[in-house]
This record gives sequence, structure tokens and C-alpha cells, in this order.
Amino acid sequence: MSSMTSDNQLHSQANNDDIDLKEVFAALLRQKFLFGGLSIAALIVSTVYAQTRKPVWEGSFQIVLENKDGDAGGRLAQLAPMLSNLAGLGAGSKSSLRTEVKVLQSPSVLKPIYDFVKTNKSNAGIDISKWSYQKWLNKNVSIKLFKGTSVLNLAYRDSDQDLIIPVLEQISETYQAYSGRDRQRGLTQAVTYLDEQIDKLQQRSNQSMRNSQNYALNNGLGLQDGLPAQSTGGGTQQLSVERSREIARNKVNSIRQQIAAARSVGGARLFQAPQLKANAELYSELQKLEAKLNERSALLTPQDQSIQALNLQRKSLIAYINQQTIDLLQGELLTAEAELASLTRPRDVVLKHRELVRVALRDEKILSEMEAQLQSMRLDQARQTDPWELISNPTLMDKPVAPRKMRIVVMGTFAGILLGGMVALIRDRRSGLVFSEDELKALLPCPILERLPVRAPERWQSTAELLVNGPLANVESVGLIPVGAIPIDQLENIQTCLKLSLGAKTLVVTDDLLASRGCSTQILVVAPGAAQRQQLQQLRKQLALQGTHLSGWLLLDPSLEG
Repeated sequence: MSSMTSDNQLHSQANNDDIDLKEVFAALLRQKFLFGGLSIAALIVSTVYAQTRKPVWEGSFQIVLENKDGDAGGRLAQLAPMLSNLAGLGAGSKSSLRTEVKVLQSPSVLKPIYDFVKTNKSNAGIDISKWSYQKWLNKNVSIKLFKGTSVLNLAYRDSDQDLIIPVLEQISETYQAYSGRDRQRGLTQAVTYLDEQIDKLQQRSNQSMRNSQNYALNNGLGLQDGLPAQSTGGGTQQLSVERSREIARNKVNSIRQQIAAARSVGGARLFQAPQLKANAELYSELQKLEAKLNERSALLTPQDQSIQALNLQRKSLIAYINQQTIDLLQGELLTAEAELASLTRPRDVVLKHRELVRVALRDEKILSEMEAQLQSMRLDQARQTDPWELISNPTLMDKPVAPRKMRIVVMGTFAGILLGGMVALIRDRRSGLVFSEDELKALLPCPILERLPVRAPERWQSTAELLVNGPLANVESVGLIPVGAIPIDQLENIQTCLKLSLGAKTLVVTDDLLASRGCSTQILVVAPGAAQRQQLQQLRKQLALQGTHLSGWLLLDPSLEG
């Protein structure tokens, strides 16, 4: 059931759409002279406009937005990326290309070309008082990048065919000059910046080096004392104070260990210190004694008194030599401790000296790097670079690109049809006449009884018979009320048919509601365009006040076939 209802709604909606379109076409048909006049006028005007417009010519050229200084830019970018960008030698990108195109469209580049065109136009007697750079650029110049490339296409349009090639040649020369101008300006700025910074840094580097040297001299330190351990190297000829102090401390520890080892031996065995040569005679005497003991031990037994005397003499000599070694080592220990004390510096002094040396070396390194950058910049500044490459010379097209006459005529005619249609519909609406059956149904206070075909009045008698035998069967009198300007002949035909069908019953034909209020019922006679909207609204109110029964209304329909 719901499916059938939905289908009926769709069918009703389709019918309404058809009716609306029919009403639009009917309104245009009613206003056909206005609609057709405006359409024809638009056709004539657009044709005349297309024929009288001056032909517009176009020329173009292509140029590559690339510098052939990639090596220089690469070297400088490795040394100092910020300076590379300042000099305009950075690598290209999509965003930089788009920025470049915007710059090439700016007055700073194309203003001289604009002035050249204005001068030519003025000399030709053309009024240029309302010209502006932006309007000229938007109307006459097209600057676009080919997608996915750095190739720029520039096109120029003008009604003066002889002016196009000179303008394009000037633009191409201006672009090529611009490509080298920015590079040179960037390099000059970078060189100037480096010169200024090097002058400042030279003074700062000299001052930081003097500060570190003065502090080192005042505290008995050398430059090597401020350097990290890995920076001094193992083959340095001149030891730093810090390194000498470390060697002295190691020497003191070594002598102390030797003294402790000599004391632990006592007289049991001989202790030898490799760095001591003062006991050489005692060592020689001990060697002779041991040789003599070995000689006699080969002939005599260990219990022999001479063997025992030699062993006692050997032990005493070893104890004496060890004691002498300890005394000599203690003397060396005192000397080493004194040397260590002379090399010791307060910790704060050493740390401050290291900071001063670090600052001096850092300033020296920065100064050296900036001098290398300046040298590279000056080399690039002296090197000549090729301008942007033209891959096609300025060329004029063989035929004008405008006006497109057929397009103008078609668009003008189409606009005239739209305008004529709108004006016709508005005029039809403002006339106030009601032509739509749906609108009549909405404005009239009773249902429609029948549609009478205006083209076949012979069929009206049968309709009258049906009305008399149907809605009018039990009435004594009928009021027939024409609404609006109903043609007299059509109204008389309806009156004749109803009289024949009503017989003895009374039929009152009048547009005066006071005259028809005594009738048993009333029938309205309506025709499309016969009454105005305001008239129908007023009739509805009067019928409500009258209070007489309404059977319905008859529609004189000129669209029905006989």
C-alpha cells in the first residue's frame, strides 16, 4: 500500500513539473514579441560588437629560470649555508621558483616595459589617463611556469601587432639582466658582511690571545697548559707546566716505592736502583768478594772458618750497600718533592687559564673560517656567469587570438535569450492576470466542475446536461457568474446550453452578487487570463460574505482539443 502511495506521489510530482514547464512556455508565448525582440536585439548587438572589435595579437617566448653556478653554490653552501642563501646561490626549489615568478611580475622588474608601452600608446593618440600597472599586467601579460619544470612561458597580447615583438624583446633582455643582477647583489652583500665581521673578529681574536698570554706569564704557565690533553700531542718538544708537574709527581711516587722496597730487603739480598751510579765501587768490591768466596767454596767445606768469615764480610757489605742506596734515594726524593712543589699551581688559576686559552683558540678558528669564506666569495664575485637561457626567441602568432567572433555571438545571443525570458516572465507576472489552473484552484473557494474546450463549443451541451442531472438536479434556480473579462460569445453559448438543459428552472446570468444571492446555487465561469489575482481574492471575500451556495466553477480552456 505504501509503495502505491509513493508511486502516486512521484507521478504527481512529475505532473507538477510538466505543468510548471508548460506554464513557463505559455508565459513566454504570451510575451513572445518582447521575448523575441530582446533575443534578436542581443543577436544583432553581439554580432556588431564582434565585427567592430579590433583584433588582438599575441607573441611569446620561453626562458629557463636556472643559474649555471651550481658548483660555486655547492661549495659555499657547505662552508656557510646562511651566506649561500644571502648571496642567492642556494639550491632551487618549487617554492623558490614560485617566488621568482612573483618577483618577475612585480613593478620592480616590468615597470620600465609598462612605461615603454604607455609611451607608444600615447604617441599613437590613445588616452592612457586611466591606465594602471596592475590592469595592464592582468590584461596583456601572461607569466606561467610549465608544470614540473623551471621553464617560464611569457606571452604578451596587444591590438598593435607591430608593438608585440619589441615589447617581448625588452622583457627577455630585462629578465636576463635581472638573473645576473640579483646574484651580483647577493655576493656583494655577502662580501661586505664578511669584511665587516672579519674586522671586528680580528680585534677580538687579538685581544683574547693577549689576555691568555698575559695571564700565563703572570702565573708561570704556558699556552700548552690551556689545551686539552688530545690537543697537545705526544711529540710536543716543549712540555707544559701541567705535564711537568705530572711527571714530577710520578717520579716522587716511584722513588718512594724504591725506598720502601730497599728497606723491606734489609741485608738479606742486594737491592739495586737502576738510576743510581754512586755505588759502582761498592758493587765492584762485592763482585770481587763473591768471586773469592766461590773460589774457596770449591776447595773448602762451608764450616771452614775462612768461608764463614767471607760470608759474614759479604753480608755486611750488602747491608751497607743497601743502606747507601736508601740514603741516595732519599736525597733524590727530596729533590723530586721540591721540583713538584715548584710546579704546583692553584686549581682556580689553571681553570681560568684554560678558559682564556679556549676563547682565544675559538676566536682564531672562527676568524680563519670566515677568511676562507671571504676568499671563496671573492672568487665567485670575479667569475662571470651566464644569464638565464632563452629556449625560444620572441615569436608572433600567425593569427589573432581575439576576438573570438562566433563565441561572442553565441554567448551574446544566449545572454539575450536568458534576459528576454526573465523580462517576459516578470512582465507576465506583473500583469496580475491568472493563467494557471492550479492558481485558480487556490484562489477560488469552490471545486472545478468541468473544463469546456473553447475550440469545440458543440460539446458544451452534453456538459450542461450532466450538470443539470448531477450537481444542479435539486435546485430551483441557478446563478451564472462570469469572473473577469469572459468573451461575450462564449458566455452566451454557455447560457444557451444551460437554459436548454434547465427547462423551467430559472437561470440568472450576472456579475453582480447581489442579483444572484436569491438563487439556489451559483456557478462561476472562469477563463485563463480573464481575471486578475487581486480581483479573484476580492471575489472570494465577497462570496464568503454573500453566503449563497456555490456548486463550483467552469473553466473555458483554450488548450483542450475538440
